[in-house]
Order: sequence, then C-alpha cells, then structure tokens
Amino acid sequence: MTTMRWAWAEIDTAAISKNVANLKALTHPGTRFMAVVKADGYGHGAVRVARAALSGGADCLGVATVAEGVELREAGISAPVQLLSEPPEASIPTLLERDIVSTVTTREFAVALGKWAAARGTEAPYHLKIDSGMNRIGVRAEDAAAFSRNLADFPGLRLEGTFTHLATADVAGDWEVTRQLQRFEAALSEMRTEGVNAGIVHAANSPATVLYPEAHYDMVRCGIAIYGLHPSQATERVIGLAPAMSVKTRATLVKRIGMGESVSYGFTWTASAPTVVATLPLGYADGVHRVLSGRMEVLLGGKRCQQIGRVCMDQLMVEVPRDVSAMRGDEAVIVGAQGADRIRMETLAEKAGTINYELACAFGMRLERLYR
Repeated sequence: MTTMRWAWAEIDTAAISKNVANLKALTHPGTRFMAVVKADGYGHGAVRVARAALSGGADCLGVATVAEGVELREAGISAPVQLLSEPPEASIPTLLERDIVSTVTTREFAVALGKWAAARGTEAPYHLKIDSGMNRIGVRAEDAAAFSRNLADFPGLRLEGTFTHLATADVAGDWEVTRQLQRFEAALSEMRTEGVNAGIVHAANSPATVLYPEAHYDMVRCGIAIYGLHPSQATERVIGLAPAMSVKTRATLVKRIGMGESVSYGFTWTASAPTVVATLPLGYADGVHRVLSGRMEVLLGGKRCQQIGRVCMDQLMVEVPRDVSAMRGDEAVIVGAQGADRIRMETLAEKAGTINYELACAFGMRLERLYR
C-alpha cells in the first residue's frame, strides 16, 4: 500500500508476460511479436511493461512518440523500438542517436531522414506505413509501389518493414477487414513488381492477432491485449487474458447520514432512509469519469456498493450496505477482485460509454503504481 495516498493502481507484471506468451502462441513459429507500450504502457508504466513483455517473448516494442522511445533507451532497454507514426523532422537526430526506427509516410520526412543518416555515414531503417482504407496516416495503397521505388536508391535509407492498420478487426468476420487486407496485399504485390523488398510485413493489432490469423504476416503488434484487456467481446470467446491492472483505495471517512440528507455536488442523490456513506479519495482526475456518477459500483468488504452522488475531482462516495461493517482505512476496489467478486475494466468502460483503453490510460495518469 502506498504511504502517500490512499488510492493506487496495482500492476501484475507476471500477467503481462503470460499474456504475451499466450498471444504469441496464436501465431506460427517464427512470427515476430511487437509489444505496444505507448501511452506509458497504456497507463501501466512503459518501462516495467516493456521488460515484462520482453520476458514473455516479445521481440520488439512499439511507441507513439519519440519521447516514449527515449524513455525506454534511458532505462537501459536495448530491444528494437519502433515509432508507429512519423515524427517532426527536428526529431531525426534523436531517432538516429537513440536507435529508434521511424515510420515513414511522407517523402519530405524520408528525404530528411536519409540526409541525416548519410551525413553520419550510416543508414536509417524505416517502416513504410500504407493506408489501406482507414484514412488516418500512411501512403495511399495505390501509391505505395511508386513511393517506395523512388526511395529505394536514396542514400541513407533502408526499408526495414511495411505495415498497415486495421480499423474494424475487433469484429469477427468483418468484410472491411477483408477489403483492407486486399488493398494492402495488392500494394505489396506492386512493390515486389517494382523490385522493392517490403521487409517485415505487419498488419495485425490485438484483435486481428486473435481473430484474423490471415493478417499475421511476418509480425503482429499487440497493445491492449498484453495488459489482459479485451478489445472486444469477440476476442473473449477465443483467448483467456489475465488483467494486469487493479485500482484500489481506502476509505478516508465513514459516517451515517439521516433520511433526507444529500450527497456531493448538486445534491443529485438523497438518502431515502438512514444510510452509511464511505468517502473514497479518488475521482475524475484519477480516471473515474464523472459520467459514472450514480452508475458504478465498488467492492468494499467483499460486497458491491453503489456509488452515490456526483464523482468529484479527487473523491467519490459510496453507499455501504447494511450487511457490511465499514470503517476508515478499509480497502475498496474500483477495478479488480475482492473476495469472490471482480469488477472488470470492460464493465466500467461500458457504463462510462467509452473503451477500456481510455480508462486504463486515465488511471495511469495520477495514481501511484505498485508492481508485483
């Protein structure tokens, strides 16, 4: 338990290693595995997650920003690190110095990357991102062959890999996945016709790794699943994952209020009878979305307790059931298990009208993390 605050997140690194091993077992032998540790490891702590993922069999790591890659290098992690989007040209010296492989989506950046590398007497490996229909980033599929051919002889550059991203892979049997893969494969075929070696080919994110083996190619990229969180209900039917994050707190105040007394901002909840209320010291600044006010439950004394009143920035209140004897300092669980019951991140996300990805990242922003 943290000594600075009665609210914290517990991270089970062994669960992360196990999830990586189980996900990797879905692929053919020799298929590479990228563990995506962007957004501070989806709120779990990038450095600790990276080490756990590598221990579980990951071959390389994926990040979203140059700073995230630098953090891994400064922690002494030497495994390959790939930046999953193209950064500003001003970051190129750092990429080369820190041995971070960049994504390329524009000729302007590619030319600058090659010039910097050539000036240093080296080659910069890069991965070409192909837009197969998501229309976010990437070279359009029909332009990929000409784009890569034009860069093939440019000094200082080496095409290490080619990839795309699937927009609807969390839906089993979705036609849009098939269409994206068809566009991607057509682009790869045209690249080969132009004499370009696409290198490491990859397309599968977490749901595609589980649901679409045809998308595995040379490497899969798993993010949310390595943390034991499912990208959709469809994947739950295929693979068991161990949640790595629990969010816990301790009651700072337990008191009895009378019938007709109200709780929290706006007095949106009023006691219909004498009620015991426990205050927990975490709120929407810690990732418990305000929209969850009155919609969520927490575990206290092994029982489910209804949250009451509006969730505050730093605190929330729960109604203590009559069969629970609560006191200051008692542990409550926001996400995770207590006794025989468990509150899942997915359940909480559904009630908040969002996805487990967002909640996990939000919980990691201010709560201290305890690793086991």
